[in-house]
Amino acid sequence: MATNKDYLIYVLDLLREIDGITYKKMMGEYILYYEGTIFGGIYDNRFLVKKTDYSSNLHLKEVEPYPTGKMMLLMDSEDPDEIKEIVINIVNEMRKQ
Repeated sequence: MATNKDYLIYVLDLLREIDGITYKKMMGEYILYYEGTIFGGIYDNRFLVKKTDYSSNLHLKEVEPYPTGKMMLLMDSEDPDEIKEIVINIVNEMRKQ
């Protein structure tokens, strides 16, 4: 099942506190970027973020974005400030690797 445009708009609203968010539609789903770095995506109307040491400690539910896909974490917050902190920390950690 592909993600619908309304859910994309909802997630982009949750990300409104972060300058530099972009997305790319890919096979009915959306890849999310912060300043050019992929940090997550929207798959089957689910907002998922990449697993890093930081995000793994948040106790988010681990899910498969699509069959044979690398496991990701289901974002369960609706607080734009909390989401901003999570996204920035994930990206900063990924950039250090």
